[in-house]
This record gives sequence, structure tokens and C-alpha cells, in this order.
Amino acid sequence: MSEALLQVNNLITEFDTDEGVVRAVDNISFTAKAGETLGIVGESGCGKSVTALSIMRLLPQPMGKIVGGEILYKGRNLAELSLPEMEKIRGNEISMVFQEPMTALNPVHTIGKQITEVLLLHKNISAQQAIQEGVKILDRVGIPSPDIRMSEYPHQLSGGMRQRIVIAIALACNPDLLIADEPTTALDVTIQAQILELIRDLQSDLGMSVILITHDLGVIAEACDQVVVMYAGKVAEKGSVYDVFDNPSHPYTQGLLASIPRMDTVPKSKLNVIEGMVPGLQDLPDGCRFENRCPHAQEHCKTASPPITKVSDKHEVSCYRWQEI
Repeated sequence: MSEALLQVNNLITEFDTDEGVVRAVDNISFTAKAGETLGIVGESGCGKSVTALSIMRLLPQPMGKIVGGEILYKGRNLAELSLPEMEKIRGNEISMVFQEPMTALNPVHTIGKQITEVLLLHKNISAQQAIQEGVKILDRVGIPSPDIRMSEYPHQLSGGMRQRIVIAIALACNPDLLIADEPTTALDVTIQAQILELIRDLQSDLGMSVILITHDLGVIAEACDQVVVMYAGKVAEKGSVYDVFDNPSHPYTQGLLASIPRMDTVPKSKLNVIEGMVPGLQDLPDGCRFENRCPHAQEHCKTASPPITKVSDKHEVSCYRWQEI
């Protein structure tokens, strides 16, 4: 059984806004095991990226802050580390692939400058050695003519190539944990498959853990061992991919899976949708946050948020349907 590399316990992240304090991540817990891939899935605005930025301690300042919970990495609480201590871990032991490669890369610096910067910061090597190492890393992620790419700028590369560059920078120091935030969203289907295969191959070669953030359940099914389904800043359901996909127990998870187009349905059949809107973070309900969209909602769902309940040994859900009322 794999050991826990990262354990998030009751994490709460808030932002100070003009409308008041907004709780973007509310009391969430999950575990990323060594050598495994954990998927975090949910609609836009559910708190996936904020969770990743909280782990990396990269929340926008001064408005974003962690106000509760623990982020235990190899037994150390990242939420309590000083900035110099966190900088030794960030990019070295824990790396992140950000959502949009064109904005993640600096347009006025060459690819070589951006990849050697990471190596020079975390490794005791010369500038020439960093360049040589950078060429090897670009070759490892499938960049053709890597020595030529080192002198090029981001705008000279295609979207798929830029994504590979971002992955190369994240993996420059052979991290133990890679957080990939929507690594395939802006890419066409063929390139998406290539990027997922690349991450999977590199994970196997390096033995690292991966947290894969996406809104695509197909990606989760293909690439992940464990899955966390988030809704409006909370965990709706979590467990092994097999348990959650074979026995979806939260109405939100059931709705997401039912919304996937199927090849075995009658032509021109109507696509299932989840009716209603996600509640705004400034005006969250007292009870279950999915209550206004749930086909099974009862009166008690409006008054208190349901606790996490075990469905099976590796499967948990936050829904009153699994509680004895």
C-alpha cells in the first residue's frame, strides 16, 4: 500500500474582496499517495485551482490566505513554513504546471533562460552545466531539436510545444510531486492525448506523484488512481476512480457522469444537463451547496451541510442520502 506523500486536512482558504470575505476552499481533506495520480474534478469556480495554489503557497497577496487546516508534505505543514523554507520546496520537491502555457511562460525571455533559472536556483551547477541539463530535459519531454529551442521565445512555438516546455520546467529538478492544473484544456484532442501520455510516462520514469486538476471526467478515468469531486469549495465525493465511477453516490457526481455524451444512445437524443446555477461564493447556503440543483433534495438539506460519510472502505461522500436522518 502506498504511503501518503501529501495530506490535506480541513483546508480553508479565504479571499478579502470588495464584497467582503469569500471562502473559496471550505474544509476540504484528501491524500495524495506516493507514486499515484490524484484527480481533482469539478466545474469552474469550485476551488480546484485555489487548492493547488494553497498547496504551493502561491495565493495572490495580500487578499488570499490560508485560515485553517494543514497541508502535510512528508510530515511538514507547508502552511506554517517561512517563505525561505517554502522556496526551497517549491519548484524543487513540489512543482506545478499552470493552466495556460502562454501566460505561464515569460514572453520576453528565451526558453533556455526560463528553464536554466530553475536549475541554477535549486542545483549547485554552473551556467554552462545548466544549459546542457536544460537541453536534456527538453529532449526528455519530446521537444525536437532541443538545442535550437533553447534560444527561441514562447511565441515561436505551438500550443502543444509550449505545454511541453512548461512541463519540462516543472520537472527540471525531478520533483516528488507534480501538480498539473488543467494541462490539456487549451489543446486539441490529439495533443491532449500526447500530453497525458507524456505525464504518465514521466511519472513512471521518475516515480513521482501527480495531482491532476481538470473538469474533464474522461481525463480522470484515463489518467488517475484516486479522484476528488469538488463543488462550490467543498468535497462532494472522493475515492478510488473505480469506486466513484462504478458507484457514483453524490447527485452532483451522478449528474456529471450522466452529462457525458454516449456513443450507444439513440441518435439525436437530448444531452443531459444539471439544471440550475452554482451558488455564488458571497451568498452560500447554510445547508448542502448542491441543494438548489439536486433532484433528491429534502427539507433538512437546506439547514446544515452534510458530513463526509463512508460508502465503502475507499469511497466517501457528502450527502444526507447516506445518513440516517
